[in-house]
Amino acid sequence: MLPATYAHWDTLDSGKFADETLAVQTNLAREPLTRLERTGILTDAIDLVERARRSTERQGVVESFLQEFSLGTREGLALMCLAEALLRTPDEDTRDKLIAEKISSADWAAHLGHSDSLFVNASTWGLMLTGKLVEADDQAQSDLPGFLRRIAGRVGEPVIRQAVATAVKIMGEQFVLGRTIQSAMKRADREDWLCSFDMLGEGARTAEDATRYERIYAEAIEAVGKTTKGHGPETGHGVSVKLSALSPRYEATQEDRVWEELYPRIKRLALIAARYDINFTIDAEEADRLALSLKLLDRLAHEPELGDWKGLGLAVQAYQKRCIEVIERLTDLSQRSGRRLMVRLVKGAYWDTEIKRAQIMGRTDYPVFTTKPATDLNYLVCARMMIEAAPLMYSQFATHNAHSLAAIHRMAKDRGVKIEFQRLHGMGEPLYEAAIEKFNTKSSHLTVRAYAPVGGHEELLPYLVRRLLENGANSSFVHALMDERVPADLVATDPITAVEAHPDRHARIPVPKDIYMDRQNSLGRDYSQLSERERHAQALEKVDAERFISGPIIGEYQSAGTNHADVTNPYDRSQILGHVSEATEADVDMAVTKAAAAQIKWDRLGGAGRAPILRAMADALEDDMDRLVALLSREAGKTLNDGVAEVREAADFCRYYAMLAERDFGGRQDLKGPVGEINQLVLHGRGVFACISPWNFPLAIFTGQIAAALAAGNGVVAKPAEQTPLIAAEAVRLFQKAGLNPDLLGLVPGRGETVGVQLCNHPGIDGVAFTGGTDTAASINRSLAARPGPIIPFIAETGGLNGMFVDTTALREQVIDDVILSAFGSAGQRCSALRVLYVPKDLADQLIEGLKGALAAQVVGDPTDPGTDIGPVIDGESRANLEAHVERLKNEAKIIARAELPEGADKGDLFAPTIAEIPTPDFLEREVFGPILHIYRYEPSKLKEVAGKLAARGFGLTLGVHSRIEAFADEVIQLVPAGNVYINRSITGAVVGVQPFGGEGLSGTGPKAGGPNSLIRFASEKAISNNIAAQGGDPALLNL
Repeated sequence: MLPATYAHWDTLDSGKFADETLAVQTNLAREPLTRLERTGILTDAIDLVERARRSTERQGVVESFLQEFSLGTREGLALMCLAEALLRTPDEDTRDKLIAEKISSADWAAHLGHSDSLFVNASTWGLMLTGKLVEADDQAQSDLPGFLRRIAGRVGEPVIRQAVATAVKIMGEQFVLGRTIQSAMKRADREDWLCSFDMLGEGARTAEDATRYERIYAEAIEAVGKTTKGHGPETGHGVSVKLSALSPRYEATQEDRVWEELYPRIKRLALIAARYDINFTIDAEEADRLALSLKLLDRLAHEPELGDWKGLGLAVQAYQKRCIEVIERLTDLSQRSGRRLMVRLVKGAYWDTEIKRAQIMGRTDYPVFTTKPATDLNYLVCARMMIEAAPLMYSQFATHNAHSLAAIHRMAKDRGVKIEFQRLHGMGEPLYEAAIEKFNTKSSHLTVRAYAPVGGHEELLPYLVRRLLENGANSSFVHALMDERVPADLVATDPITAVEAHPDRHARIPVPKDIYMDRQNSLGRDYSQLSERERHAQALEKVDAERFISGPIIGEYQSAGTNHADVTNPYDRSQILGHVSEATEADVDMAVTKAAAAQIKWDRLGGAGRAPILRAMADALEDDMDRLVALLSREAGKTLNDGVAEVREAADFCRYYAMLAERDFGGRQDLKGPVGEINQLVLHGRGVFACISPWNFPLAIFTGQIAAALAAGNGVVAKPAEQTPLIAAEAVRLFQKAGLNPDLLGLVPGRGETVGVQLCNHPGIDGVAFTGGTDTAASINRSLAARPGPIIPFIAETGGLNGMFVDTTALREQVIDDVILSAFGSAGQRCSALRVLYVPKDLADQLIEGLKGALAAQVVGDPTDPGTDIGPVIDGESRANLEAHVERLKNEAKIIARAELPEGADKGDLFAPTIAEIPTPDFLEREVFGPILHIYRYEPSKLKEVAGKLAARGFGLTLGVHSRIEAFADEVIQLVPAGNVYINRSITGAVVGVQPFGGEGLSGTGPKAGGPNSLIRFASEKAISNNIAAQGGDPALLNL
């Protein structure tokens, strides 16, 4: 359990999403530099840039590389993709395809000889594959790009493959100090570099990964320690550690587990570092992990076993809005613990990830500043605080920015405080050579430490790409430093001046709720924050105190209904949540009659009149989010994040369809035609729609169907799934609260074979929207076809037999993350969920082991617990069907892994998530709806045959591809029909208006939900043609 002593760090989160404008104004008011200081520092910074440029022979190879191959060019992007994927790709055929695609897409000749760097030109020659490697011809002289494209098709020649691989390895070696810690230390000593060694690698995905990374770190610390010769942490080499490498579940919602598993690992490593008295730095990672990392640091700082060691440190990110408070609290921690801390101030390396995540998750703002000058200003404010905190803090400043360097040097010098600077290995040499030349005196020397990556090429690739992205962007200082076209005074710009001129957030990065421009993004929840988890606990307590009632809701009244039944919790069937009654035939009649009467006036309002009600419903959903999430957890077994996503999707449907209603139902639209007549098209509602929704999205799909029908001008009679009537009743009440005429929306709970049949056969129904099983959809379709009277629309979204195809260029960790989420998220109870993973034989063993370990790290249990990953399946029938399928797998396939169930699992419908290897690519005849992942090993040469067998099953909902080769993705997309294709990401979680959702074949009729064409089948079209020439001519023509 968490020692209560460290709980105060959670209050840091109150400033996590602080208003950026206010934060910037506060920093300006702090005035980190006086006017006089700023003038002198700007002069020094310009001088540093000019000195660095004069020393072109000292330009770092990475700066040379970025200078020539900007990521704004095709060549830069091709190189990034090659470097990221080539060296981990084991099979020659796939490597050849990757090389051919990336090399032939770029113009390498345009870069040859442009750089003074031998490394850059050598890499360019290698990538050009010139006549020195293959037999050249006249075309190479007259049309080099065409020659390159032609010979790229011959990359199977071993000499070409080796040339490209060698060029990429050369590039990689410039970023990495050594493949092993021993080789890295030898090189550092030879070059007389002071280093903090970073043992490269992705975060752990399994317990085995964490054990392996701890061993690598321990060996590195031992190796560094044995060569320190008593230098101490300030003047000797150190080691940097990523906490995410030491646990597959380094997350705030898994805090007990972090204390139990991760903390002992980091303590063991710290004890080794303390024994040798070296610098041991905990690296900064994502913003969601900040408070947790500081709790771990706090406990370490108070460990008596570490004695009076002064080498314990951490990295702090200046792009985070909480950085100032972190520095204040670290100063306090040093005082409380009596331990001097080494603090590395960095700008931050996950900026794009933080921006994207905040937008996807619906945060109120960003945890980071959106402009570089605001980050640089924050860096200066924090730097001054750190320097003034001496001797409680030993400050380490990681920067490649001339102004930051000059400013910090001035701050430290004026205060007589010893500090050190840090740069990334392979970068910053010219700048720091210039700084040493300018600032060093007989009595004062700049201390510069290189942050030095160590590891094999396979481990360095993600790091390499992140650094290229971070520093290769045209706005980056590193890119501009050596570019003579950029004036030195512009490169050395004072960030305070820049912020004073533009103190607002970035003009093209609005707050997350405004990213869509034409509608509001829905608000989410951040359960990495204790305050959000506590808010959920309070909402859950209130929900548990309620007794929910669902039954026929017709107009303003709830009918008594029939067949009264209890509604129970699928995690614990002994908990009765409320009661439901089934609609009678008379209830169905009354609901249809009332909706039909109210629909006429509603339709005449037009889209502009209907949209405010739908937006008000979206607001009502968000206002009631915590209560709805708690109810979804209890009634539908939704984990908290799944519940939040469902409420958000429901709100998104309402806002998106409101926008479509205004756009498409705004009155008559003029059509082009001959002069002398007016031709127009107008859309209007059809009448009354029956909306039949499933239990797996009992709020989002239920609300989405209703919102679409209402937006198009229809009345609605809605039948929710039998398993989830309570949340449906709450949604109907929210629609009424939002201002909807109660007569327009009737709720008729009940069984499909009774209420569902009555509804579909009712003569007053003018269309049916259905989401559910393929067999049920076929039955409804037959029923509608047999109805007398008009042919009415049937909009169906049904199941899928969804596959994901992986090739050997895919990144292991990324595949594991996306497969686990796609197959086991929502307990596998999504129609979009991954059912079959197709893995190339060369990659299969490694990937399967990773998936087994990652599944073992998942938590199966109570969905109301923030730490639960996988909750129950919906009911006993579903669980029995899944267990029967597992028996089939035992007999006809091979069970690879099953997750552990918690104690007391038999009180509800928990099912052990399962991974199985199947013998044929078409082993599944139909969808198996639950957390079972099937894996098939395929020969890449037989991709067409394997994909064809999946396609032959006739489904077409979702499809996933993991590859760095675009041609591979294109081929899979051509071979396997699917309404939604996802490349290098999970295949679930379609966002309204961003990834319109719906399938083809056995998976649905269309149009897609949440797309620009969603409302068309809910509407009738009327064309009106008026011959105005009959009145005496066309005024527009006469006035020409």
